[in-house]
Amino acid sequence: MNIPNKITVSRMCFIPLVLFFFLADFIPYGKLVAAVLFGVAALTDIDGKIARKLNQVTDLGKFLDPIADKVLITSGLLLITAYPIAGEGISQPLPIVLPVWLGIVCVTLILSRELIVSAFRQIAASKNIILAADYTGKVKAVFQDITVFLYMIFAFMVAQFFPVIEGLAYTIISIVLLTLLVATTLLTVFSGLNYIVKNKQVFKNEERQTKQMPYDLIIPSVLRAFIEDGVVSAQKISDRFNLNIDRAKKVIADMTELGYITDEGAEREILLTEEEYRQLFEE
Repeated sequence: MNIPNKITVSRMCFIPLVLFFFLADFIPYGKLVAAVLFGVAALTDIDGKIARKLNQVTDLGKFLDPIADKVLITSGLLLITAYPIAGEGISQPLPIVLPVWLGIVCVTLILSRELIVSAFRQIAASKNIILAADYTGKVKAVFQDITVFLYMIFAFMVAQFFPVIEGLAYTIISIVLLTLLVATTLLTVFSGLNYIVKNKQVFKNEERQTKQMPYDLIIPSVLRAFIEDGVVSAQKISDRFNLNIDRAKKVIADMTELGYITDEGAEREILLTEEEYRQLFEE
């Protein structure tokens, strides 16, 4: 097992520890420990970047990495919305996300987005279409991690110091965190819609795709990813889509034969305009 995969597995090992310490009310400062463990686990989400840098991308890593991400954030969201906090000065356990109904709606939307996008990627994979990572998806992941981490810190404060923060401070912190949760939810939904719209060719039937593109099926995705830059190279394709360099060179050769790019140089100029691209692959 290579280094990136070990990092992924370590992130998965953090998840039961986060659950245990957050739920173990008998352990002093347990919720603070859970928050720290969650933060460390979230920071280990650099395994994909390391794998690409070291040229150690594996099928096992592609399988485990998204699972680790989804299970970690799902666990965190369920903890902050489903487990009320008990502690000194609290007459009855308090929910951390208030109002509760809005927290449930937000978590439902976030988890639904993740399930829908995962299913969308499965459809793409079944058609041998590799989808490039979307920037908004990375941003929403950061917002999700920050939101859960701060709510866990708030849970620790409520459990340990409720008499101190009760009143105005408690209300202000609750409003700030709820605003962050709602913003994170909206960003998550937007990123999912944006990802599907940008890759809507996945829903086109295979017969039409084959008619338009008798070559490597990843070519439309490559063109879409680099058409704004105006240039593309085998190395860029390899890095962006996690392909081995031989397949990336074959994609370059196919696009050259089709007349989509120039035929000289390490970096090739893309000859299609965005309008021509839409006519070929989106209409």
